[in-house]
Amino acid sequence: MPDVVLLSEQLTKTYSSADKKLTVLDQVSFQAEQGTSLSIIGPSGSGKTTLLGLCAGLDVPTSGSISLMGFKLNAMSEDDRAYVRNQFVGFVFQNFQLLSTLTALENVMVPLELRGEKNIANKAKALLARVGLADRLHHYPSQLSGGEQQRVAIARAFIAAPRILFADEPTGNLDEENAQQVVDLLFEMNRQEKTTLVLVTHNLELAQKTERILQMKGGHLIQDSKLKNQN
Repeated sequence: MPDVVLLSEQLTKTYSSADKKLTVLDQVSFQAEQGTSLSIIGPSGSGKTTLLGLCAGLDVPTSGSISLMGFKLNAMSEDDRAYVRNQFVGFVFQNFQLLSTLTALENVMVPLELRGEKNIANKAKALLARVGLADRLHHYPSQLSGGEQQRVAIARAFIAAPRILFADEPTGNLDEENAQQVVDLLFEMNRQEKTTLVLVTHNLELAQKTERILQMKGGHLIQDSKLKNQN
């Protein structure tokens, strides 16, 4: 049996404002094994991005627990959660989140620099070549198209050899052609690196490329479907 890398147990998140309490997630439970892929889908406001943030340790639940690589994130300090993310997690976001003052090469190097590793430029160059940007090493984000920026973000996500990759609407800001290229690249690299992929998307066609779909509605996990035909 593959190792369980992500375990959500009765995960609940509520927010209070004035005399009202808003429940964004309500007792969501699931697990993901090493090397598998799953999508989280649902309408706006269904809780899917909140769920992703809790799974990645970017926020803490009101109740319930989340374990990532065996670490119970809700019992850890913010600094300790950041350490776990830096060691095991890669991210790809809808709005790319590249650092505007750094070149493509420098952006890709950031995760390893945060670990204190040295002599990492060649590894970053090789990854940028893998994503088709060998001739864009010294371009800044403002000099790159949206598709190129997302490919830089994918290279950055994989440079630290993450065990799990969280992707939040990775094609949301791209036209159809660039979106398809980014999707193909993301799934190809994910297969090659044997990473666990957790993908938030409103795009059902994209979701169907994963092995499993979690469907959210009103903060509840209403369906957990395994797909027979994966691309």
